[in-house]
Amino acid sequence: MPRFLSRLPIDGYLLALIGMVVLAALLPAGGQAAVVLDGVVKVAIALLFFLYGARMSPAAIGAGLMHWRLQGAVFLSTFLLFPILGLGIVFLMRGSLQPDLLTGMLYLCLLPSTVQSSIAFTSIARGNVAGALTSASLSNLLGVIITPLLVAWLIGGAGGGIRLQSILDIGLQILAPFAVGQLFRPMLVGWLTRHAKLTSMVDRGSILLIVYAAFSEGMVAGVWSQVSLGDLAKVLALNLALLAIVLSLTLTIGRALKFNRGDRIVILFCGSKKGLAAGVPMASILFASASVPLIVLPIMLFHQIQLFACTIIAQRYAREDAARLKDEPQVEAV
Repeated sequence: MPRFLSRLPIDGYLLALIGMVVLAALLPAGGQAAVVLDGVVKVAIALLFFLYGARMSPAAIGAGLMHWRLQGAVFLSTFLLFPILGLGIVFLMRGSLQPDLLTGMLYLCLLPSTVQSSIAFTSIARGNVAGALTSASLSNLLGVIITPLLVAWLIGGAGGGIRLQSILDIGLQILAPFAVGQLFRPMLVGWLTRHAKLTSMVDRGSILLIVYAAFSEGMVAGVWSQVSLGDLAKVLALNLALLAIVLSLTLTIGRALKFNRGDRIVILFCGSKKGLAAGVPMASILFASASVPLIVLPIMLFHQIQLFACTIIAQRYAREDAARLKDEPQVEAV
């Protein structure tokens, strides 16, 4: 990080995220540029998971899959805790918020977790990356089925249905590069261990690209012009409160169940996220097209808020871990 940024009270990476939002507002990618950007984001995510696959031992992956307490905690946070909070929002805000926005708040709570940012933040925070990979991937795969069922039950979506293409997209974008990375692991693991900063750069770079792409898409679609400032302020406040509550509860759950530091980080990041990449395509299937822009607006806002908040939290965990490792030799010497 440049020296002048390190002296600021705000983390330099957070400033970079803000810069992406400003850039998207001033120069949103539209038309052919948006198509190119989408391709670049997909390549960055594929590279990220290829590197994870090359670095992660098969034993660690197996342990992540078999860690049923961890997977259960993330699953219950994603598909039980969030929906309960969403129903509470509907109860409290009915009549006080535009109906499509209120539907969007509940729909947000029914979505699966993110994959790339959950794992990237877990990696930045030096948590259990194997556990995060399995938790986030399972959440998305199960979410393709569970989310439409929850929408039909709690909202009564128009149409419903589950797309096989969604499952294939997850496999091609995430699991295939990871599997290829596992294949090349014997040849690359030594080099990657010596160049650990490469994965860190890809972690952070992929999130910056995701922020720009998501915010840019909203600018081009004109969703901001379809809502009053009052309703926008309410949605922002609700999203902030929702994320704060879930972050607090997932942190408390991790401690109460006596998970180790790495697993607590997984529950915190995977259990508090909601996926924009999964939410927007599913919304176009589950709801009438005229309602979709306003229904996905809360997801877009929550997505930005969770990235900013989790950037600060992940960087704090990373600094604490670096300080702990720095102090360890001194303790052993005594």
